[in-house]
Amino acid sequence: MSTIKHFFDIKNNEENRKLFNNLDIEKSVYIKEQGQYPVIFISMKGIKDTTWEEAKSSLKILISKLYSEFKYLLDDLDEFDLPRFKKYLLADIDFANLKNALEFLTRVLYEKHKKEVILLIDEYDSPLISAYEHNYYDEAINFFKVFYGEALKTNDYLKIGIITGIIRVIKAGIFSDLNNLRVYSILDKQYSDFFGFTEKEVERMLIDFNIEYNLPEVKSWYDGYRFGDTEVYNPWSILNFVQNRELEGYWIGTSGNFLIKEVLKDSNSEINASLEKLFNGEKIEEVITGNSDLSSLLSYHEIWELLLFSGYLTVNKKIDEDVYSLRLPNKEIKKFFKNEFIDISFGASEFRKTMEALRNNKIEEFEKNL
Repeated sequence: MSTIKHFFDIKNNEENRKLFNNLDIEKSVYIKEQGQYPVIFISMKGIKDTTWEEAKSSLKILISKLYSEFKYLLDDLDEFDLPRFKKYLLADIDFANLKNALEFLTRVLYEKHKKEVILLIDEYDSPLISAYEHNYYDEAINFFKVFYGEALKTNDYLKIGIITGIIRVIKAGIFSDLNNLRVYSILDKQYSDFFGFTEKEVERMLIDFNIEYNLPEVKSWYDGYRFGDTEVYNPWSILNFVQNRELEGYWIGTSGNFLIKEVLKDSNSEINASLEKLFNGEKIEEVITGNSDLSSLLSYHEIWELLLFSGYLTVNKKIDEDVYSLRLPNKEIKKFFKNEFIDISFGASEFRKTMEALRNNKIEEFEKNL
């Protein structure tokens, strides 16, 4: 998302232009779009509070920091917009009016630059998952329906909005009225080679940084993801590996960890049997629709969809309409998945006992350990 921001942003456009020197995009027709639009970039990943009151305070601070990036607008605002802008800037706004913060900012940016605004929202679902975890989901969803909706629906000042997340909040109706909404998941072919490093790119990187590890070693740790028809490496892990030059786990947890733990905590023999297959390097076949909703994620089929979209599983191949063969992508994920979920949710010894009983066909002992 930061690359998109730096490419399109009208602020510091000449300095940002240098970031794309000698890259393929510099030779393309798209370079004429560089530095041509006001850009709002907001990340919601830090809104992970345990109460709605704390979340409201965090949101005020987040909006204040966002508005501080646009203090240059203060000199151009009229007598009506100036006091309102200052209230957002100083985190002194009534919470009821915080819902319109993004929509208002797009308008004043448009009026300043006479150009439509690009809005980037990263991890839009993070505060909703936290709200679900800590039992203030109803309050949160009522707020975010307006907060996101006012900025994205029927906004005459918006050029395009791009949002990222791991789950869809369909039933809440946040995006139900959006015009020209297009959803691209890791199952889609379009843009599949733009989010992650391809093998060719990783090989070039190892050579450029004079790293002695051979590609198969790096591949076994960080490769294995399949986006559409493209096989990609985890970019976060590769960048950390290049910096530290050690083959180890760099994966960081995601917003979906709580949901995964909730399902695993109450898992049944069917889920445990599938987990055993995965840890033994086998594949499992599951229905993946891409339409799971936060309100129904704690059911059997949705756990595999959540694991897939959170990066803990990857597609091996498509079997049929909405039916996919799934597997663990690499060593890094196998290690992290075990440490983060299996040992915590079941206890390492209990999980080993359960799996051992299943392997030895000791059904009574297996059921006792569930």
